[in-house]
Amino acid sequence: MKYTVLGKTGLRVSQVALGTGNFGTGWGYGADSDVAEAVFNAYAEAGGNLLDSADAYQFGQSETLLGKLLQGRREDFVLATKFTNGASPQANRLVLGNSRKAMVASVEASLKRLGTDRIDIYWAHWPDHVTPIEEIVRGFEDLARSGKILYAGLSNFAAWRLARAVTLAELTHAVPIAAAQFEHSLVHREPEADLFPATQALGLGVLTWSPLGGGMLTGKYRNGEKGRAEGFGGKVFQAENSPQRTQVLDAVLAIAGELGVTAGQVALAWAGTHGSIPIIGPRTLAQLLDNLGALAVELSVEQIARLDDASKLAAPARMAIPWAGESYRVVA
Repeated sequence: MKYTVLGKTGLRVSQVALGTGNFGTGWGYGADSDVAEAVFNAYAEAGGNLLDSADAYQFGQSETLLGKLLQGRREDFVLATKFTNGASPQANRLVLGNSRKAMVASVEASLKRLGTDRIDIYWAHWPDHVTPIEEIVRGFEDLARSGKILYAGLSNFAAWRLARAVTLAELTHAVPIAAAQFEHSLVHREPEADLFPATQALGLGVLTWSPLGGGMLTGKYRNGEKGRAEGFGGKVFQAENSPQRTQVLDAVLAIAGELGVTAGQVALAWAGTHGSIPIIGPRTLAQLLDNLGALAVELSVEQIARLDDASKLAAPARMAIPWAGESYRVVA
């Protein structure tokens, strides 16, 4: 396992993060405690040290399982979790969203489930389109001053929201926004148009989720497997529903055959070429071991180019630009 510094922090984190959305069975689909323990231990033995959870994952079970697994080795890991959606399917509206009240209530509940006195990276999971960025930034600062969080991050926020939050934190000398998290894969490359350039310019660490397109890029759904296509009610899943996506998967499978590796390993290796930390979210030990196998996969320049070409985004429409020097006058 290789390590990288997260953004402009001093944190040295592993090149892949372990997402724990499958730790627990509260959603009716996931891993029981024994399987979760096996996955956790294998990730740790491989050198992984970055754990990503959320209060909403398996209705709090993910954090609870993590808390038990971290006993006696808390300082060996960078522990990240999120708030916004609440840990209960019937959560009170006052603990949902990104308000300071929801933030404080959520962090206290997460700390109890995780069995720790602080969270290393605390994410706002989604923009709630109500809470001002100023309130989120100030809330993070208060939690950092109280010692309950060390770093702040924004997950699934648009590039302009990231820029505003980072700027406000700088101007008010609040705890910096250290990292951003968003979906990115061969079948979801839209962040390359704005989020990647923004995070690079702002000096943010980047974690990317669903690098396998919810399993689509492993090719397993072509073989009749269900997985996340049904397991999460079709959420967090990219279907093979267009000629381009078929083209992408064909390219992934072809390169996997050339290298003698799995399709998922090719897709993960490609995701790791964008300067981000992919978050793997295995449900079984076999899936984890397959994911970790991607660390040894080296794609050639030609193979990367083939994957890029198969998955490239359509060129955006360009605005008409007047000829340089052409004069205009305002007409009343």
